[in-house]
Amino acid sequence: MINTEDFYNYLVKKNFDFFTGVPDSLLKNLCACISDKSDKKHNIIAANEGNAIALATGYNISSGKYGVVYMQNSGIGNATNPLLSLADEEVYSIPMLLIVGWRGEPGVHDEPQHIKQGKVTLKLFETMDIEYHILDENYEKTIDYCYDYLQTRQKPIVLIVKKGLFSEYKVPPLENLYQLTREEALTTILENISKKDFIVSTTGKASREIFEIRERNGEEHSHDFLTVGSMGHTSSIALGMSIGTDKNIYCIDGDGSFIMHMGAFAIIPTIADKNFKYILINNGAHESVGGQPTVAFNIDFENLLKSVGFNDVYIAKNNDEIKNAMSKFEGKKLQALIIYTNIKSRSDLGRPTISPIDNKIAMMENFK
Repeated sequence: MINTEDFYNYLVKKNFDFFTGVPDSLLKNLCACISDKSDKKHNIIAANEGNAIALATGYNISSGKYGVVYMQNSGIGNATNPLLSLADEEVYSIPMLLIVGWRGEPGVHDEPQHIKQGKVTLKLFETMDIEYHILDENYEKTIDYCYDYLQTRQKPIVLIVKKGLFSEYKVPPLENLYQLTREEALTTILENISKKDFIVSTTGKASREIFEIRERNGEEHSHDFLTVGSMGHTSSIALGMSIGTDKNIYCIDGDGSFIMHMGAFAIIPTIADKNFKYILINNGAHESVGGQPTVAFNIDFENLLKSVGFNDVYIAKNNDEIKNAMSKFEGKKLQALIIYTNIKSRSDLGRPTISPIDNKIAMMENFK
């Protein structure tokens, strides 16, 4: 195991002083340490991993220093385009250090959405001709090598992080500004939709909580599409689903997901009919991967959604306000609800026991 603070201090000693990326559960202790010790301009939690590559590129060009980009391996997809068309040595040749959490490592139990990504992670970097090293306790020698490599080769290099590598690093949790928990909000949502309606829910704890609420109520899961991966694409999945049916599709999104691919909302209002219903649960955090903050509490979501074409946008901070807003949804186009919650969740929260494929097949049967 690596002492997290020592690792961070050694990076800084080697003149790595700019960090950016998207938090990952395998990197949560490192991300906590970086957030604790770096100022906001030198640790930017990016909208997505591609943005982080671009930020590190700009910082290198203006300062001559090397940025550190952290991400889960599922974020390689978002990072691939700027890695190949911007940072690659045949284009701008931008040196940067990538630190990548290896979810789904072969032989290590993980959730379904990480299995394929884990199998191909190393091959993806090999295909992109990006050198990688699997990080271990001998990290000082590895960081020395990476620094020399960035100086001489002027191209990205990657450190792969396995599960449990970094020691615990505790920081004070984010302040809870709201009384309502996400699970309480989800319970109220499910109580106020028809049994004939369908749900597309975002990746992370929201989908896990929906599964457990259904279990607790003795209800089936075949009307819920639990988006276990592809963060940021929940709204587009729901839009596509709404085009293929006249049944109500409720998209239950999260603030981190919304921010990651915000561009989808320029398209949604031009297409969506009255059966597309959008609900954004905003707790101001990437809660499922360690509780790192998002910038969501700084965004005026109500006016943002109205500016792209939503007709009505309701705000709720308690269950009565959720019920009142949802009672106005039926029969109207471009209806949205923003729910503000805290970041509390149960320590015994389980995971879906139905496979993604079985979930999809059962849902498709209900659309017939």
